[in-house]
Amino acid sequence: MQVQSLSHTSWECACHIVWIPKYRRKVLWNRVRVGVGKTMRTLVEHMDAQELVEGTLCPDHVHICLRIAPKHSAG
Repeated sequence: MQVQSLSHTSWECACHIVWIPKYRRKVLWNRVRVGVGKTMRTLVEHMDAQELVEGTLCPDHVHICLRIAPKHSAG
């Protein structure tokens, strides 16, 4: 990862987010898988100063690694 900088600081923040459907149902597969991937990329593009480092989609959960500026929250 590269160290990013703002006007007075240098930073390297990465957040690992795991999203799990209720009761861990295996609903994130087949046609839904393509839609979830596109939606995640679109959301990250609209967020200011964030980058999608890596994302993995499993049948019952989603892993997302984001690079976020310290002035923004992950949640």
